[in-house]
Amino acid sequence: MRQIPVDTSSAVVMVAKSPQVKLRDRRTGEIATDTETGAKLMTVDVMFAANDEVEILSVTVPETGISGDLVMGSPVALTGLIARPWENDFNGQKRHGIAFRAVAVTSLAAASAGSKAA
Repeated sequence: MRQIPVDTSSAVVMVAKSPQVKLRDRRTGEIATDTETGAKLMTVDVMFAANDEVEILSVTVPETGISGDLVMGSPVALTGLIARPWENDFNGQKRHGIAFRAVAVTSLAAASAGSKAA
């Protein structure tokens, strides 16, 4: 499946919703895990502002890739962000979209607080 790297260097990224456990199956409550490492997967909703546009993206990240206090409004860095188009059939209806995955989501709140103090 095609993976498209996303350039975040000129974007402003902030937490829109704190990390939540990603479920593999909502009916059973089974938690999603990374197929390669077995790490529990989380989703973090972020406000992604670039090119005079703002979108809310739901980014999947391994639990081990979450660092710092990710509270609503805090600035973050997204390491290794990729976009992956997907398509499936559900009850006879075609569905499609773009899934976002990152290696890490790191809070920049401590770094910006430190630079304000200087």
